[in-house]
Amino acid sequence: MEPTTDVKLDAQPARPAVADSGLRRSMGPRHLVMIAMGGVIGSGLFLSSGYTISQAGPLGAVIAYLIGAFVVYLVMACLGELAIAYPVSGAFHIYAARSIGPATGFATAWLYWLCWAVAIGSEFTASGLLMQRWFPDVEVWVWCLVFAAVLFGFNAVSSKFFGESEFWFAIVKVAAIIGLIVLGGAALFGFRPLGGGGEHPFLFENFATEGGLFPNGFTGVLVTVLAVFYAFSGSELIGVAAGETKDPATSIPRALRTTVIRLLIFFVGAIAVIAATIPYNEVGLDESPFVTVFSAIGLPFAADIMNFVIITALLSAGNSGLFSCARMLYSLADEGHAPRSFKKLTRRGIPLIALSVSMVGGVASLISSVVAPETVYLVLVSVAGFAVVGVWMSITASHFFHRRAFVRNGGDVSTLAYKAPLFPLVPILAFSLCVISLVGIALDPTQAAALYFGIPFVAACYAWFHFRYGRKAVTAG
Repeated sequence: MEPTTDVKLDAQPARPAVADSGLRRSMGPRHLVMIAMGGVIGSGLFLSSGYTISQAGPLGAVIAYLIGAFVVYLVMACLGELAIAYPVSGAFHIYAARSIGPATGFATAWLYWLCWAVAIGSEFTASGLLMQRWFPDVEVWVWCLVFAAVLFGFNAVSSKFFGESEFWFAIVKVAAIIGLIVLGGAALFGFRPLGGGGEHPFLFENFATEGGLFPNGFTGVLVTVLAVFYAFSGSELIGVAAGETKDPATSIPRALRTTVIRLLIFFVGAIAVIAATIPYNEVGLDESPFVTVFSAIGLPFAADIMNFVIITALLSAGNSGLFSCARMLYSLADEGHAPRSFKKLTRRGIPLIALSVSMVGGVASLISSVVAPETVYLVLVSVAGFAVVGVWMSITASHFFHRRAFVRNGGDVSTLAYKAPLFPLVPILAFSLCVISLVGIALDPTQAAALYFGIPFVAACYAWFHFRYGRKAVTAG
């Protein structure tokens, strides 16, 4: 596979001067880690993990999440080298535009923007529904407006304020996961100080099901892997925030390593405890598996606690998504591929118009989920699901072409502040696994809509780019 245009890179990777753009470098490694964690740890783990276990079986679910974590590591390795070479805000499409071609960068940006715009609308709706547990007389749309105003405020003040809010949002979710792993793990060893009588499984006896280690066959594991890829989406948000990070050459590699390790521990650890505690054919049928586990070990008010945690998880993901959407529009405008007004910054360095348009996109998605859930919203959700794997493919392909061009132009790999290991194996393997997941989607009727709508959307992005910008577009060297 060759890039669509010739790539010319200096011996040292270019480092755009973000200071000239007006964006502030105000976030450190802890902010980056929690932004990525906030984007990844959401309703998929707290609500849908039970379905994953029921499909793949206890051991199969653990294996599926290990595979997902491995793919995340490969993508993060590629992302680390690119994020330091191009430490700019809304970075994914910059990587693709510089290393592959501007049309690919354009399509990547709009894919990712739509992905998070749809997510924002979904999270407002879900949060409003969950609030009715405590406030049954308040309409869902009221909570949607309240949460929209809160998240808009967090993002409109400053990038540091956004980073701090996301840090504390993520702390709540991480505390819930650690509590599940520690208390649930202790119960599996027979230590239940909060629990009363009743039987509780010991260690991994639930893994030995009547149907063997893989009760639905290994096919169940393969189908689950596709969903797990989506569950890990959001880890790439570190690249979006690169342009507003202090000392990216040091902060980004540290944040990437920490993120991968924590995701591995939290996701695999939580899934292992849930699968060992609840029989696979009963898990997640009528409530969050976290509620089931906490109730089983005798934690008081387990349902109310988890309701709060899940609302926090949804708002955290929406917070990160709104940040990402605004930076994508800003970056597109900076490249000349979106209205110039999206580049306008406040005195605190916030792209307020881009932020406002992104919020409008989220609200439009929210409305479509109510007015036309089986038509317009189905299309949006399908493209959003497709976008996750598409962006990962863009990152890995960009890294492959970037490193190859860097060496071809006389660059010394040993001088790089961070370099992905085992080149070219890492980007090729990551890209191939993403392609396999798309092939798998085609074989699953419940997920095939992602391809039916996603591929035409990407084709439309390429067509529009070449129609609108094609004659003017040149790759920057």
